[in-house]
Amino acid sequence: MAGRRTMMQWQRKGQAIAWVLIGLTLGLSLGIPLHRDFLETLPRATAQEVSPPQRRQRLDPRQLWRQVYERLPDFPLENNYISTQTGEVDPDNTLANRLISYHLYVKNRLPMFRLDWKLTLADYLGVFEELDESVYPGNGLLQENPLAGDREILSQLNRQQREELIEVLVTLFNPNYYNIQGPTPGTTPGATPSSPRTPAGPPPLPQSGDADLLRL
Repeated sequence: MAGRRTMMQWQRKGQAIAWVLIGLTLGLSLGIPLHRDFLETLPRATAQEVSPPQRRQRLDPRQLWRQVYERLPDFPLENNYISTQTGEVDPDNTLANRLISYHLYVKNRLPMFRLDWKLTLADYLGVFEELDESVYPGNGLLQENPLAGDREILSQLNRQQREELIEVLVTLFNPNYYNIQGPTPGTTPGATPSSPRTPAGPPPLPQSGDADLLRL
């Protein structure tokens, strides 16, 4: 009898806890605020479970251009364009900002891989897809469309400068890039990757169907 009574007591406690959790779930899903005194009567672990989880910090692509210039201080700003709204120079409308916006929002390309950024630079060099002035970042926001100036600046970069730019962009969006790729020959795990070296000879000629991507 004693064992049966103990089992019934545990069942009642389990049912009470179940109803409490159901009430909490319904209250949270319906947006009903929970009284503080009620929360204090719950066990500490239960109160922690129903508390809202901390929001993870998300990457804001609109601010990553600042880090591009932190890592590449010599990369041209090209932020002397006048805003159509204020009639003043918009210092935040930089070349790096427009490059990232074009890559992400105009072409919808992934930012974590080198090939995607090579395709974007190929657009600027005129060897892959045609750039559309009407949808280029800054058009309508600036009194002058910055496309022509941006193409000229990026076309003046040599191969090593383009590789360094791509490396910065990839690692900004994918900090674990080198861990995924593994150590390159001649380097040790954990070592800082060295800057890309300019090849001794000219790059190989593109093959048929490569869309001139090897020129990057």
